[in-house]
Amino acid sequence: MTTPLQRRYVDQILVMLGKEPAKPRQAGEFTARAIKVHELKRMTNKADIEAAKEAHRANERNHKWRNRRWATLIFANLLFVVSFYFDIQILEGALTASRFVGFHLIDLNSALQVMLAHKHIITNLLIGTGTVLVLWILVGGRSFCSWICPYHLLAEWAENIHLWLVKKKLVTDTPIDRRLRTVFWIVFALLAIVTGYTVYESISPTGIISRALIYGGSALALLWVLALLVFEVFFVRRAWCRYACPIGLTYGVVGIVTPLRIKYTVEGCFHEGDCRKVCLVPHVLDTVIKGRAVDTEVPIGPDCTRCGLCVDTCPTGSLQFDVKGLAKLM
Repeated sequence: MTTPLQRRYVDQILVMLGKEPAKPRQAGEFTARAIKVHELKRMTNKADIEAAKEAHRANERNHKWRNRRWATLIFANLLFVVSFYFDIQILEGALTASRFVGFHLIDLNSALQVMLAHKHIITNLLIGTGTVLVLWILVGGRSFCSWICPYHLLAEWAENIHLWLVKKKLVTDTPIDRRLRTVFWIVFALLAIVTGYTVYESISPTGIISRALIYGGSALALLWVLALLVFEVFFVRRAWCRYACPIGLTYGVVGIVTPLRIKYTVEGCFHEGDCRKVCLVPHVLDTVIKGRAVDTEVPIGPDCTRCGLCVDTCPTGSLQFDVKGLAKLM
């Protein structure tokens, strides 16, 4: 017989694979603490809540975590460039495969693609992925997407343009079924097996941009990246990251048991929904919808990129970075 915690883990994994989050329906899914908080919220005067929301929204939002993330991402990618240009051998290679002061680092998804293409386990790749695997287990698999991936930063800027165009009613956002990302993951894996070639690596915007920054890139490859960004600006917000990129799914699986997560505390939440509007993967914040939190404190699922946008946006501090078993990060 499964426990509520086990069922929650299973459900979070299914949501990561594309299942739509379901509203808890059985009383047994909620803890007694959560039931009490939800009852108190229903008794609270709505006019008071709306007034409190407006007062908090009037305060200037900070961009603490966004700025830290952008600085980290830019620094990490520039370190590749500086190491190559000045031949200082600190961080050699590119994001797909590199060496940091002598330690080999290999992207988990790239290593998987290579082994599928060669149809056997390559010992050197396993050694190179070991350090990377431990790192992303500790800090959360999809942290790679928002804190390291150069395409993520470009897509984030493109998203801002898209949202401005939506506000001006010049374009509309057209969401796609999230299960498509799982389909793409399977398709790229099968292509590697059948062709003996890492097909995904040739079209991965992450790899293309990383190599272009360091060594220079082909015009055709960069044109492909530009086409993706244009598509996201005018048609589908964050299309590649949300619905296609197998790297995100691979690292999401790695981050299932990570101690570093974003934690939601229901008591102070006004349920204004601003956090879900800025989130790259808003389905992970389904629990912040009024009446859905199954406990007073709920860790956000493994598909969360730990970008910190929801933490910056939340007016009441109901969303915070947290290390399991330790005090929240400040």
